[in-house]
Amino acid sequence: MLTDLAREELRGAATGRPCAVAIGVFDGVHLGHELLIGRLRELAGERGLASVVLTFHPSPITVLRPEVRIAYLSTLEERLRLLAGLGVDEVARLTFTSDLAQVSAADFVTGLRRELDMRLIVGGPDLSIGRGREGNVDWLRAHGPDLGFAVETVDFLAEGGHKLGSTSIREALTRGDVDLAGRILGRPFALHGPVVHGAHRGKTIGFPTANMAVGADLAVPAFGVYVSRAHTGETSYQAVTNIGRRPTFDDGAPSIEPHLLDFDGDLYGQEIRLELLARLRGEQKFGGIDALVAQIHQDVQQTRRWFDQHHKRSPQRLT
Repeated sequence: MLTDLAREELRGAATGRPCAVAIGVFDGVHLGHELLIGRLRELAGERGLASVVLTFHPSPITVLRPEVRIAYLSTLEERLRLLAGLGVDEVARLTFTSDLAQVSAADFVTGLRRELDMRLIVGGPDLSIGRGREGNVDWLRAHGPDLGFAVETVDFLAEGGHKLGSTSIREALTRGDVDLAGRILGRPFALHGPVVHGAHRGKTIGFPTANMAVGADLAVPAFGVYVSRAHTGETSYQAVTNIGRRPTFDDGAPSIEPHLLDFDGDLYGQEIRLELLARLRGEQKFGGIDALVAQIHQDVQQTRRWFDQHHKRSPQRLT
């Protein structure tokens, strides 16, 4: 049987009418997810069903294989907001626990039928639920008629024969390829966090930075310098962002430090949403402060040129 926690969470997602369900992690809510959820809405509309999205959190792999570290592409709060923005009737978290991992596929789908009145489940070709991933697409199609639901699958988003998804985005980020990551996401890759006090070195060399605190479980691009856009409150600024260990100074703990162009003020304690748009260069160790300052001037000039060239241009999306 389903766990008590899962039943409670499913009841909170119930719409009061029969529904179509998509279930998965949906980390990042990228274009592949948009494609699947768009199909969910389409099929639900054709069949007079409500559309419900269930997102596992934490990711099942972190429970089944605790030694594996998952770097999330978005916080849970952002994921829920993005999923809700796709126009479905209900979005809910389904907490993945070691107890839930032991629930059989039959008990799992029976719980979905009982708590949500699920009549249709929509997923990718790799859809699988239940203990040991026994409830794959073939199993669901074989048992669905007896259990009272149908199954529809949606092909992966692909380019050049390769699946594009959350793993592809993480791989791009490890190379510093924020452009490709943004293309698969359908929007710029972004980091969120409050501004906290750092060593204040940037201010002493004429380039004050906003030292951002970002969750340790979130994906961060390869060390380097990036063209960025920083959003704080209702205002946005062009920015040059350094991600790394500051080898010219101390080679210390990694930090994320945007320098906001044409900004003069105090950001401590404020939240920043930082879009990373293009990589300028890798992290370097300079022979002295003068060489570092000269390079930062070049980074700023390159960033201004980048924005001039991309003025009012919409982010390129995969098709």
